Amino acid sequence: MLSVATPGAGIRPIRRCSILLCSDFPVTSLPLFRLSPLSFILNRGCSGKKKDMPISYPGEGKAEVGRRRRIADVTVTTFAWRENSSIKPSTQECNVEVEWPSRISEADQEETIINLTVESGIRRMIEEVKEMFLSMGDGEITSSAYDTAWVAMVPDLTGGCGPRFPSCLQWIVDNQHGDGSWGYGGLFSAHDRIINTLACVVALRSWSASPEQCEKGILFLKENMRRLAEEDEELMPIGFEVALPSLLDIAERLGLDLPYDYPDLEDIYAKREIKLKEIPRDVMHHVPTTLLHSLEGMPDVEWDKLLRHQNLDGSLLFSPSSTAYALMQTGNQNCLLYLHKVVDKFRGGVPNVYPVDFFEHLWAVDKLQRLGISRYFEPEIKQCMEYVFKYWTEYGICWARNSLVQDIDDTAMGFRLLRLHGYGVSPDVFRNFEREGEFFGFVGQLNQAVTGMYNLNRASRLVFPGEEILQRAKDFSCRFLREKQASNQLLDKWVIAKDISGEIAYALEFPFYASLPRIETRLYIEQYGGADDVWIGKTLYRMPYVNNQVYLDLAKADFNQCQAVHQLEWLGMQRWYKESGLEVHKVTLKTALRAYFLAAAVIFEPDRSAERLGWAKSALLAEAIAMCFQSECYTKETKFTAVNGFRVNGQQPRWGWKRTGEELMDLVDGLIDALEAMPSRGQRPKLPAKTFRQNLRCAWEEWLTGLKEEAGDAQQCYKEGETALLLTRAVELCAGRTEPVHDTARQEYIHLAHLITSVCGRLHLRASKDNNNGSSREDVESQMQELVKSVCQRHSPNGLDDQTKQTFLAIAKSRYYTACCPSAVLDKHIAKVLFEPV
Repeated sequence: MLSVATPGAGIRPIRRCSILLCSDFPVTSLPLFRLSPLSFILNRGCSGKKKDMPISYPGEGKAEVGRRRRIADVTVTTFAWRENSSIKPSTQECNVEVEWPSRISEADQEETIINLTVESGIRRMIEEVKEMFLSMGDGEITSSAYDTAWVAMVPDLTGGCGPRFPSCLQWIVDNQHGDGSWGYGGLFSAHDRIINTLACVVALRSWSASPEQCEKGILFLKENMRRLAEEDEELMPIGFEVALPSLLDIAERLGLDLPYDYPDLEDIYAKREIKLKEIPRDVMHHVPTTLLHSLEGMPDVEWDKLLRHQNLDGSLLFSPSSTAYALMQTGNQNCLLYLHKVVDKFRGGVPNVYPVDFFEHLWAVDKLQRLGISRYFEPEIKQCMEYVFKYWTEYGICWARNSLVQDIDDTAMGFRLLRLHGYGVSPDVFRNFEREGEFFGFVGQLNQAVTGMYNLNRASRLVFPGEEILQRAKDFSCRFLREKQASNQLLDKWVIAKDISGEIAYALEFPFYASLPRIETRLYIEQYGGADDVWIGKTLYRMPYVNNQVYLDLAKADFNQCQAVHQLEWLGMQRWYKESGLEVHKVTLKTALRAYFLAAAVIFEPDRSAERLGWAKSALLAEAIAMCFQSECYTKETKFTAVNGFRVNGQQPRWGWKRTGEELMDLVDGLIDALEAMPSRGQRPKLPAKTFRQNLRCAWEEWLTGLKEEAGDAQQCYKEGETALLLTRAVELCAGRTEPVHDTARQEYIHLAHLITSVCGRLHLRASKDNNNGSSREDVESQMQELVKSVCQRHSPNGLDDQTKQTFLAIAKSRYYTACCPSAVLDKHIAKVLFEPV
């Protein structure tokens, strides 16, 4: 619980330094202030007076405190912090006054002048990511020793006595580990090392190549075969139970000295039989299935029938090993062309699957969005979405375009991202993965992967009214994930990630309606493993454009830059709070912090300060006025006088003694003046002063008029809904957008205004202990569905601006979040988002 500390004794007076911020670039390079989340959040004096305050930095001595001193005084032309003055902005108050303990100067007399421009490191990382997206083709993926070995076993089909792909054999020779194994070197997995090593020793013995390396590999297999039983089954590569027995049969025919009768192998052979029975041979020959990916483990197949399921690129379900085996059995020229292409691209060391274009495009976009850095790459993201939509099918997609087999994981990710970006995709695509009320990963499969159900759950949250298939998908995926969560079985068959359990916990507790961007980003930065995350296919592999350190480093740098801006704004908010006397009106500093946090958690970009502060300060003044009007000393007549006075004040000044309500009206006037005075930044337009003032005053007048009625539950719901609309209008005006006048856009605006007032009012009713009933919950959900539909669906060119629609959704989501988030959790989120750097 956050609390205000009492000024302590013996703390030396604090001195003041001034900071001015500027930027002509979307991100601002700012000093990162290390603020104690439990003492600094609510404790700093903001009145401009020197006062003693207890300032705590856990675990640091005086010398470390001294090193934290930061003083910046940079001339600016595009951004001044006049919002810190509540009523009468002055030139002196264009500076944010940050007060530091005078003891800092004793520890470090040298002042640091910080140039507040974009750091070259951030620019470099942005350009590096842009280059990744520019070079995206069929996918960047690491090599697989297993698949390389199968391709190396292909003989020269023109009559020669050597391998068709000698570069693959050379790759095997060059990539053995010191312990004699082959496989992914980033971590040790028994399943991965054994299947890779067995394939490589078989390939070497097939061509009588590098006998010493072959013997070293055999020794590794003998010593480590027992470790298969010690490892979690979730780490078993795709098709392992089919591929391993097949390789052992070949190894035995080649005379390799291996433990063929090892007891634990019996279990693997049994799983092989179960796997083969799941999809009968006649089905496999007539319908494309996932077994096409593992044909090297399939004896006695009818190749003339199977080759009907060959992909357009000549592969068998994009598997080099499966395609190599098919080539050896049939001599099919399309198989040969595919393998030549893959071997040439990867210089001998082929991957376990290729292409992976959908996988790369979709997951890269998802990472950028969740890490909070997608705004730098909007053109690149649009190209990715256009690419995926071009090849989207009613049956779904898999990891590569033009696939005859689809999977729920890629389909769910594609559906969610396409719908979020306004593309028309039907949820009926998920009917292909449903059977008797359950959802599965591939057609014909009976089991589910954790991440597949996780992505299905995320997709199901973008439901429009009447989409029952998504409701069923949500119910099933929630039940599946919670059962796995309860039994601590969240290991996944597709990926070894840093914190899958944390990702799933957040998705279940804060689904789309309640997920605010900065909270998701702050937590995901901790959950994302960067280059350490490993994917599970036929072997372990990495996707460099999906999981890499550059994304993570950029996300951390960007988050800390934004947080520095938010910390400075919060200092200004505290000063404005004290100067405005809101404490007298029963608005606490903690309420002010929460109001600012909600605004910053949604509108976090440095260049959107006016929108952020317009939201937060309007929310606080609305709260103060509402409480004032609800007090017993305020009659209907006095309310009318105060509101009418606000109207008059727009035309002529008032003098003399004012009642409390009239003082608050003056604060609203001061806020309008301060917001109008804030200059625009970047490409954001600025409305003419008269237009801005008239529109924002009109919004306040309409809100105030509704407060003149008697109090009660209905009035409280009305107030909550109308306040949400007031905040929406304030944010829009601060962003330089007025209410639309064109018929089509106007109708959309009116519809969204009705939805947000109704949703936010019902959310208040739902949060009430006395009114937490099912009908209220259903009403909220149905209206949120309609709101999401209105925001996500594309309309005519004359329709409502997309950014305006996003503002409506952002305000609604912030109210949904506060309605479902426990107070203690909210306080933790405040500390993480605003005060704990990453």
